Amino acid sequence: MPFHVIVFTGLPGTGKSTLAERLAQAIHVPAFSGDWLMGGMKPAHAALATLSRKDYLAAWFGLLTTLVTRQLMLGQSAIVDAIVSDAQLDLFRQPADQFAARLSLIECVCSDQTLHQSRISGRARGIPGWHEVDWQHVERMRAEVPPLTADRLTIDAIQPADQNFSRVLAYLGIDG
Repeated sequence: MPFHVIVFTGLPGTGKSTLAERLAQAIHVPAFSGDWLMGGMKPAHAALATLSRKDYLAAWFGLLTTLVTRQLMLGQSAIVDAIVSDAQLDLFRQPADQFAARLSLIECVCSDQTLHQSRISGRARGIPGWHEVDWQHVERMRAEVPPLTADRLTIDAIQPADQNFSRVLAYLGIDG
């Protein structure tokens, strides 16, 4: 498989982390999770709290893109698990282009609001230093992040997880 940057995006509770982690295990590629990164930044919370949301997100995306760039420099692919807009996707496109890597975007959605809410209320991810999100957070993110226009595969969480994973593998051209 050529070098690849695979970005999983979508609102919390849509299955992006589950798919990103499953893919990482299947193809032996590191998955960089935005939530785990933010949890790791907790010791610097007091300093980070002085930043505007825009500057905080810039720092956070800067760290994610640095991790991706480093993987590409080592001749390895990378998986990203984060909520991204088209503009933020460009941050990953730059190192992908620089290292002649393929960039693939997979958007995870949940078209059933009742199911989506139950997925949020019933989960406990246990990320050190990071909080569980509630439905209000999901709604805030929905309002904050503009709909994607970039070319992508859309996966709906109402479908069985194995079926969605098979679709991801097919989209990426990976034998499952």
